Amino acid sequence: MKKHVLAVSLLLSAATTFGAGYQLNLQGIRQLAMGGTGVAWPWDASTIFYNPAGLSRIKNIQVYASGVLIAPTTAFGNLQSSAVTAPQTFTPFNVYVGGPIQQGSKFGIGLGVYTAAGIGLKWDDQWIGRYLIQSIDLKAVCFQPTLSYRVSELLSVGAGFVYGTGSLDLRQSLPIHGIYGSGGYSDDVGELHLHGNANGVGFNSGIQIKPSDDFQIGITYRSQVNMSISNGAATFTVPQSVSKLFPNTKFDSQLPLPQVASIGFGYRTMEERLTLQFDLNYTGWNSYDSLRINFTDHTSSLQDNHAPRHYRNTLTPRAGASYKLSKVIAFMAGAAFEPTPVVNGFVSPELPDADRIVMSCGITIKPFPRFTIMAAYEGVSTVTRSASYNYGGFSGTYKTQAATAGIGAYFNF
Repeated sequence: MKKHVLAVSLLLSAATTFGAGYQLNLQGIRQLAMGGTGVAWPWDASTIFYNPAGLSRIKNIQVYASGVLIAPTTAFGNLQSSAVTAPQTFTPFNVYVGGPIQQGSKFGIGLGVYTAAGIGLKWDDQWIGRYLIQSIDLKAVCFQPTLSYRVSELLSVGAGFVYGTGSLDLRQSLPIHGIYGSGGYSDDVGELHLHGNANGVGFNSGIQIKPSDDFQIGITYRSQVNMSISNGAATFTVPQSVSKLFPNTKFDSQLPLPQVASIGFGYRTMEERLTLQFDLNYTGWNSYDSLRINFTDHTSSLQDNHAPRHYRNTLTPRAGASYKLSKVIAFMAGAAFEPTPVVNGFVSPELPDADRIVMSCGITIKPFPRFTIMAAYEGVSTVTRSASYNYGGFSGTYKTQAATAGIGAYFNF
């Protein structure tokens, strides 16, 4: 019986191990190509996400749409075994409509629908860490109606209400056997499947300062959005002889999208051909110090779970450049260093995280005066990290790489 209780407490901690791995910074194609920078310079309607204050700075109402393809791979190894996650692709998307309410107006209005989180992984069914995780998938899409006001040529402000909706899907093997033990009988299996829909609210605000046409500053704050899961489904597949100890039931939980404070600078030179950008993002991961999963039904082996997390806040520097080759074509490039919020002792295989090096590039093409096409590519590689998951008694070495390609377009009315 004690073995069964231990299994449940360990498996539920899996849902807590999201690091920078589930927070996406892919809400604009041009910004993606420039290392994720975009706080200071309102390039297009995607400023609804990057800095709402910039919405009153763009010239016309815009319709903007983009899609991104992410292909991540994680490798694991220790003295006993090695494994690589199964090939998977994820497809975040972004749609923005907005701009000044009429040409020359100081008021801007818009709506953004963007993917705030959306990634996961899947390990082989027989890999050594299957009692910690088999697969995980997390999605979050935000809806953000936004208002912006240009106070003067120097200053503009903006803010938006954020409503997030998403889902969590997690599968994990259980070290539970029937009355015959681990003898290979047909009922000698165990698995947990957690699935729940989540929603939460927050806000996104910003200030945009324009000392000159060639130098701009942005300051933004995106609040934490607590994604609450209510009446999620907890489904147990266990031998018949222990099924009463693990009844299918409901669960409640909460997963935060952390708060982010940013400052950015943009400078244009070389007869307005070259634009340089630099951003700093301060992310409040320390609010994610634990996760509680509360079941509707309880037994001697199935109890509510409290899994500790000790995440740390992070400061991420980003740099990018855009070079306008002609009135039609521009090239972009960028880089970033993303430190991990996951401290040693809490690195587990659900979404193993480590410091990341990001390199990106892209192109924009303007075939018609009101229409622009954008494409970007980003490569992400973590440092090789040897670490342990003390709560689950698991350790090993991880290496994650991801290739991201995006395409988008916008039209000025």
